[in-house]
Amino acid sequence: MSSNNVTVTMPDNSTREYMQGTTGTGIAEDISKSLAKQAVAVKINGKLCDMSLSIEQDCSIEIIKRDSEEGLELIRHDAAHVMAQAVQNIFPGTQVTIGPAIENGFYYDFARNEPFSTEDFAAIEKEMHKIVERGDVFVREEWDRKEAIAYFKDKGEMYKAELIEDLPEDEVISVYRQGDWVDLCRGPHLPTTKHVGTAFKLLKVAGAYWRGDSNNAMLSRIYGTAWRDEKELKAYLTQIEEAEKRDHRKLGNEMDLFHFQDEAPGQVFWHDKGWTIYTELMSYMRRKVKSKGYQEINTPQMLDSRFWQASGHWDKYRENMFIIENAETDNPAALKPMSCPGGAQVYKAHLRSYRELPLRMAEFGRVFRKEASGARHGLMRVQAFTQDDAHIFCTHDQLEDEVVAMCDLIKEVYTDLGMAESITVHFATRPEQRIGSEEDWDRAENALRKVLDRIDMKWVINEGDGAFYAPKLDFVLEDAIGRQWQCGTVQVDMNMPRRMTLEYVGEDGERHVPHMVHRAILGSVERFLGVMTEHYAGKFPLWLAPVQCVVATVTGKADEYASEVYEALKAAGIRAELDIRNEKINYKVREHSVQKVPALFVVGAREADEKTVAIRRLGSDAQSVVGLDEAVDALKKEARAPY
Repeated sequence: MSSNNVTVTMPDNSTREYMQGTTGTGIAEDISKSLAKQAVAVKINGKLCDMSLSIEQDCSIEIIKRDSEEGLELIRHDAAHVMAQAVQNIFPGTQVTIGPAIENGFYYDFARNEPFSTEDFAAIEKEMHKIVERGDVFVREEWDRKEAIAYFKDKGEMYKAELIEDLPEDEVISVYRQGDWVDLCRGPHLPTTKHVGTAFKLLKVAGAYWRGDSNNAMLSRIYGTAWRDEKELKAYLTQIEEAEKRDHRKLGNEMDLFHFQDEAPGQVFWHDKGWTIYTELMSYMRRKVKSKGYQEINTPQMLDSRFWQASGHWDKYRENMFIIENAETDNPAALKPMSCPGGAQVYKAHLRSYRELPLRMAEFGRVFRKEASGARHGLMRVQAFTQDDAHIFCTHDQLEDEVVAMCDLIKEVYTDLGMAESITVHFATRPEQRIGSEEDWDRAENALRKVLDRIDMKWVINEGDGAFYAPKLDFVLEDAIGRQWQCGTVQVDMNMPRRMTLEYVGEDGERHVPHMVHRAILGSVERFLGVMTEHYAGKFPLWLAPVQCVVATVTGKADEYASEVYEALKAAGIRAELDIRNEKINYKVREHSVQKVPALFVVGAREADEKTVAIRRLGSDAQSVVGLDEAVDALKKEARAPY
């Protein structure tokens, strides 16, 4: 090989030789014209780089296409830059701060005396389209630190100057030009602004503190979304529109399920109808776990800090705990953010024998976690919630079968709840910050790998995303409009049993440390109900619906018969309401449809004479006339909860 050449290794392990200084663009053009048209970045030795980067040494490369997931992230990254340029073109004097790509889109924070509003979007988007159409090349430059600080200060960009001043001394200061506009950025970028495409849209504005610190200035944040083509953009906007209709907070208000108020931040005020759904779901879960050999326990909501120190949570999780000073001792206490140390104390209440294992303990424990006000979101993220926790204590020989049984149980529950159409298991391995020995982590991860081989479920690996004390399987559900929610989890913990000195007497008469498996199915009951509300758009399965049937009259002459129908439904265990108001039937139907009542039994003079009911189902204009006894019996069977 010539000393002026470099050897590049392609993804298929084939090699090619090029002159030193060649670029990703040159290599893509050498491979094929079609690849060169699609290429937007290059991975060099696994690192994402600009297509224009000069290659000086032997390396492995991978050409990144615009239609790839990495290409999509670059589109979003560059859309943020294009938006920032557009904003400064239209609103001189605005300072740009930080603007990353995020899930499904991007944002940029701006410093401006007058906050932006959605009324500014049309002008900004129009300017963005001009910048994209112009096709300015993204050009990377490395600047001297002092010169870069001076440059941005001279421009009035004090936030950019501060960012540079806070970078490590040995950090390379890189900026990117797009036309005559310059921004501080590590990169990489697409080849030109034209590669961003036109499938973008600005969505909303919000306030955001500089660097997330409430002591700093409030900035104006503009959120946008960007996609590879118009079809993807339209699909996403449709999903957003549908999500707004399904918002559990909106439905919770319309259906009179729950509310929140400032005096109890991040805590739910459940109304009668919402609490009915809650208790029906909890009753189902209790039946389910009992049928699988679980015993139900309950542990204190406040525990001495020594328990949390022993479990490892005090060091790793303290900032998320509600701490309570105890005047009687030198040790503070904490409202429990999770139930595991309490479950361990129940196990330790007396010395266990191998004959008692596996020991399955379920707890529907009330837990408390500090959440920043900006992070709280209806039922989805609260500060006080119930966790359908369980802890299984078993021997090493029992471990694999127990975890398989848990996975089967989780799938059964999701199937019963109508949420099992798309489940993906995420295998989260050891994180960088963790406790315990590498041998224990090896054993736990190996056990989970064997479980994944046995269960018939789709799974992916999440390297480094495990809990600080255990690897885990996270169960991710997809709802009716394609959004994903992580709900259930199984964690094989070989650390806490040692830290909490858990033991059992084995068949050999010696004392051994049991395995402890943490398991949740719904996760947070409150959050799961939020997910279900949006999944079903408030139209819960009949067994969960807070009001299962309304008896509505067409005329006052049917009031007496309507009461008879209502009493028959109540006697059959149906959650029913009686509507004999002096209102037109169409008005009543519309009102109960908003309340998502699954069934309406409409009665008039004719139905009263014939002892029938006209049945109308939610979402349908059709109705069928059925005898009263038959109608009640059919509804009773349909309303039976899964076991």
